[in-house]
Amino acid sequence: MMDLQAAPVLVCDFLGGAVGHRFRTEGARGNALARACGIAKGALPSVIDATAGLARDAFMLAGLGVQVTLIERSPAVHAALTSGLAAARADPSAAQVVGRMTLLQGDSRRLLGELSADVVLVDPMHPPRGNTALVKQEMRSLRALVGDDPDAQDLMHAALACAKKRVVLKWPVRAPPMAGLRAPSHQIVGKTTRYDVFIISSS
Repeated sequence: MMDLQAAPVLVCDFLGGAVGHRFRTEGARGNALARACGIAKGALPSVIDATAGLARDAFMLAGLGVQVTLIERSPAVHAALTSGLAAARADPSAAQVVGRMTLLQGDSRRLLGELSADVVLVDPMHPPRGNTALVKQEMRSLRALVGDDPDAQDLMHAALACAKKRVVLKWPVRAPPMAGLRAPSHQIVGKTTRYDVFIISSS
């Protein structure tokens, strides 16, 4: 009998595990992603998450009161997100948060030209590190479904053309700057991740 490898199964759970804990306990606007996006008291910019993936960042941002548009080009990941958002919407504690999230399916390089937002967040698939979080089953499943992002530079150019105020690139902390881009306006650096922030000039 032929041994066929099972297709990866991806489940997006916004209420259980680490995501649910983060949702219940980390609502402060002072976290690194929120600061990178310019979220502060009295400042709730609209955000496009151009690489939705598991949508954890988008869910956190929506929990802070931000309107978030998510774009996912993988049909399988989009289907998992649709199911996960529906389940979260049915929970009274999360329904209002999910109500601030709009999920689209398609290629962000094209869709960004039809959209407008204050901030565009880009989180390409990072090279595997061989340890830490990327060895978790859900991340292995996500990588198996979407592969790498060889067009990340093109996506960044589309994001820079779309965003009204800033583009935020989520990138491994020790990785060199993405080739073909101007230097970021500033960076917010964490233990394993940094946010390269590109401020859009108003001139």
